[in-house]
Amino acid sequence: MSLKLMTSSSIIGRALAGSVSRWTRTAATVASEQQASQFSPQSVRTGVIARKKGMTSMWDETGVRMPITVLQLEDVIVTDVRTADKHGYTALQIGSTAKKEKNVSKPLVEHFKKLGVGLRQKLVEFRVTEDAVLPVGTSLNASHFVTGQYVDVSAPSIGKGFAGVMKRWNFAGMPASHGVSLTHRSGGSTGQRKWPSRVFKGKKMAGRMGGKSVTKQNLKIVKVDSAENLIYVKGSVPGFDDQFVKIKDAVKLKAEKRYPKEAYPPPFPTAL
Repeated sequence: MSLKLMTSSSIIGRALAGSVSRWTRTAATVASEQQASQFSPQSVRTGVIARKKGMTSMWDETGVRMPITVLQLEDVIVTDVRTADKHGYTALQIGSTAKKEKNVSKPLVEHFKKLGVGLRQKLVEFRVTEDAVLPVGTSLNASHFVTGQYVDVSAPSIGKGFAGVMKRWNFAGMPASHGVSLTHRSGGSTGQRKWPSRVFKGKKMAGRMGGKSVTKQNLKIVKVDSAENLIYVKGSVPGFDDQFVKIKDAVKLKAEKRYPKEAYPPPFPTAL
């Protein structure tokens, strides 16, 4: 039986090699983390929840008046994370506006306690890329967006109740002169005779108007007030005042056109 003796130089050499390899792995890990946090044109940031505060007016450099909608963020935080390994997709659950415990069911209270975050009135999920995932409890403010960028705003439209075809679909109605009695605002004929003896699906008829989710796309942010968490958006936004709305980066514009040149890349994954 032969024993293999190791000299001191070989021991030192192996130790140095191990330390170098460990240092190399650490440096590679740090570099990959830094690279993962950098914005790319394929990156998808999270959206936020805001409340519509009303409309006002602003004027541009040439003196042209612009209609402005004011949106405010109230205690917006990340309440949960959806991962591809566990849920099959990557997303962030965002919560807005603190809520009292007496107004929340016990299962939901325990859910928030398990996550270690405060109770929230409104919860919304936003799909994100893996490089834009934020830890639970991260606060989001108006600085998440930059002045001059374009966003999509979604909210339920104002409900109008049961409406006729003239109001709901802009029908012209029946003739207003001779030969018409009591049916001036009627929708007229809705089907055929012998064939097909039915009303086609999607026929425009009287029914419930409004109260559905509407998205206004490519709205320009004119001003961002970080102190008051206000976002000034050019144009109208669906819904009534003080209603929750969803704001996210415009999806139909490429990253280079979505943000102004002086603010590209945007705060990623969010503003500090």
